[in-house]
Amino acid sequence: MIRRQIPQPKELLELMQFKKPSLDFTGNRLQKAQSIADLRRIAKRRTPAAAFDYTDGSADREISLTRARQAFEDVEFHPSILNDVSQLDTTTTVLGKESALPFGIAPTGFTRLMQTEGEFAGSTAAADAGIPFTLSTLGTTSIEDVRAAAPHGRNWFQLYVMRDRSISYGLVERARDAGYDTLFFTVDTPIAGNRMRDARNGFSIPPQLTFKTVLNAVPRPWWWIDFLTTPTLEFASLQSTGGTVGQLLNNAMDPSINFGDLKEIRALWPGKIVIKGVQNIEDAKTLTEMGVDGILLSNHGGRQLDQAPVPFHLLPDVVREVGQDTEVMVDTGIMHGSDIVAAMALGAKFTFIGRAYLYGLMAGGRRGVDRTIEILSGEIERTMKLLQVGAIDELEPRHVTQLRSLTAVERRIGETSAH
Repeated sequence: MIRRQIPQPKELLELMQFKKPSLDFTGNRLQKAQSIADLRRIAKRRTPAAAFDYTDGSADREISLTRARQAFEDVEFHPSILNDVSQLDTTTTVLGKESALPFGIAPTGFTRLMQTEGEFAGSTAAADAGIPFTLSTLGTTSIEDVRAAAPHGRNWFQLYVMRDRSISYGLVERARDAGYDTLFFTVDTPIAGNRMRDARNGFSIPPQLTFKTVLNAVPRPWWWIDFLTTPTLEFASLQSTGGTVGQLLNNAMDPSINFGDLKEIRALWPGKIVIKGVQNIEDAKTLTEMGVDGILLSNHGGRQLDQAPVPFHLLPDVVREVGQDTEVMVDTGIMHGSDIVAAMALGAKFTFIGRAYLYGLMAGGRRGVDRTIEILSGEIERTMKLLQVGAIDELEPRHVTQLRSLTAVERRIGETSAH
């Protein structure tokens, strides 16, 4: 029988500890975010629809992106037991140098349109976390300014080959002179993908005001205040910055790009070179024979060819064929630390986040990027401990099975399209 008593005030005070109020609204908002999905919801509330959809969307029916995310959701883990994981090591070596975590920040274009701190937030957060940051050719902060903001960071540069080759060669030389140690040569963008969200939103550079955009901006005045009171957006690689994103890309990119361009760039670049956008085994073999330092399996976040191969599905086969001779990396669809763990277990040398970083940026600037890294780091550590694996290099293919449910994915896409 339960014996009841009158509560004592002292005991109640010990049981109920009231949280001290805080006027740090950004910090409060970010601390409530427990996942990248939470950061995405905050980002959507705080960012005009056109800018948010540019980040969030992909090409055509967005099948490539949906499949990439589903591939990670379909992972089945196989934990070991009775292994001591009281000490955990999340460091790894990529392209000859150490990274504190097995992921870096991927190149993203037009970043200051998402949130005014843009590449400054990304590069400094990455430097403080001990991970690489990659600046895009279409970045909104110059090569030199990123270097100045994060002088001790590991800064990489992503290169598009432009119609005017002298622009591309000039960017390579500037990145070299600024001390960037790795070049990401992107090969999957001869033209822009069909990004229908951008077309529907009328997303352009600079932003064009319509009744719809003004109405959408009313509950987001902070974005417009930041945009209008900070330096004008500049793109070091673009001579013209007017028009839709698709028009800008199509005017700048060159569909005649070929292996000869890779040889030219290789001759100009003294550091490591990684080919970004590889989507089949044959090209991976060819590039390895050419002596590249790394291959990034990527379908450009689903933003180019829709229904493209899923990079995570390609990973084991490419690693088996060329992993002994070059470093194989992967991106697209990573939204959780367990996705990173799964990729590393299947042989990836490294992984990259794009949207996850931008959701944090839009949710809270530099502090939001810090929160992204913090969330992913915690998820990596928790997943590894539950797998009972004490270090990144102890992850093996036996820890992961790739399941498949594309039929279910495409059924959902069909249902969504019907509505």
